[in-house]
Amino acid sequence: MDWKTYYKEHTTTAEEAVKLIKSGDRVVIEHACGEPIYLVDKMVENADAYKDVEIVHMVAMGKGAYCAPEMAEHFHHNSLFVGASTRKAVESGQGDFTPCFFFEIPRLFHSTLPVDVALINVTPPDEDGNVSMGVSCDYTAEAVKCAKTVIAQVNPSMPFTYGATVIPATDIDAFVEHDEPLIELGAPKIGDTERAIGEHCASLIPDGATLQLGIGAIPDAVLLFLKDKKDLGIHSEMFSDGVVELVDAGVITNAKKTLKPGKFVVTFLMGTKRLYDFVNKNPNVEMQPVDYVNNPFVIAQNDNLISINSCVQVDLMGQVASESVGLRQISGTGGQVDFVRGASASKGGVSIMACPSTAAKGTVSKIVPFLDHGAAVTTCRNDVDYVITEFGIAHLKGETLRNRAKNLIKITHPDFRAGLIEEFEKRFHCKYED
Repeated sequence: MDWKTYYKEHTTTAEEAVKLIKSGDRVVIEHACGEPIYLVDKMVENADAYKDVEIVHMVAMGKGAYCAPEMAEHFHHNSLFVGASTRKAVESGQGDFTPCFFFEIPRLFHSTLPVDVALINVTPPDEDGNVSMGVSCDYTAEAVKCAKTVIAQVNPSMPFTYGATVIPATDIDAFVEHDEPLIELGAPKIGDTERAIGEHCASLIPDGATLQLGIGAIPDAVLLFLKDKKDLGIHSEMFSDGVVELVDAGVITNAKKTLKPGKFVVTFLMGTKRLYDFVNKNPNVEMQPVDYVNNPFVIAQNDNLISINSCVQVDLMGQVASESVGLRQISGTGGQVDFVRGASASKGGVSIMACPSTAAKGTVSKIVPFLDHGAAVTTCRNDVDYVITEFGIAHLKGETLRNRAKNLIKITHPDFRAGLIEEFEKRFHCKYED
């Protein structure tokens, strides 16, 4: 059967497509801004037909209506990275959180998380009968391979990206044609604190470096201070609009990369239409699965790999909590440890934990004697390289516990240094000298 005939015979309404989901199924939803909102809405509308359907997702950018209390009998959310729309369900016990490294998620689909149904968001087929999953490759590509049933929203607003996002239409069991704008992630507000942190981070980035950047004000602030750099490259789990600006300025060329020179290597994308237009049919953007992009052994093949991540707390030993406030799970491990370890093994590589020195409007220090009771250690003290706040740069790797504590105190907000100095002197049986 040719692909056009197959496509026509397997095109249906969303109402009919979601009937392919059965009670007890595990449903994996395309990641982040690639979420097929229309399909998810129709699945939730059909909730009375389901009992105990497990929804597996990482960063949920949609409504998360399946997490509403009245949906408890119909859906159970298993979060791989807790977000705003799923946090209450996890806190209440209606949902669960599964700790994992981002690069290992595809492997879980072959062990503890076998996939019954994949809900994905794709482009219309090209002349060869291939569709693209656009802004999400990550675990989505493997979910499609593993799923017993694949249901796709065919969305002309999805950019056609190249790499492992491209699959034959014949790999899909049901097509639902529905055009809707992608979820967009607007630019964050960058204040003086973020600018100071960004400038410190940029000082550790040499010409020709390959960057991994996360999401938010600090990564965007770093980009502000890179405009005098030359031939930077991207090998990152994601990138956003700020990277496009540096491409336009001639700063990011990927020319000096030691792995896949000339290519942006990425596993998912989050941004605005400007970003989505940039990646659409761009042969220099290569989307690969997360078990490739985030594999520390692959990351390490990039010389001068600079990894920049954020965190919630750092204790005086250098332990980093990035995903929980005490026992309260607020996000997930994501790709932080993947890139910290990859950067550590990279020739000339550097990993940075960047955060404001305080939280809660300046009432709480992020550098603390001890992590909050119950807080998960995301990045262990042996892995942490640099910690940066608006007050400076603390180098920890290879330093004694005494020197680590001293270096961290120097970049703590002045309002909280006295308490840390008291703990330092008690712990190390010596006077603190700046």
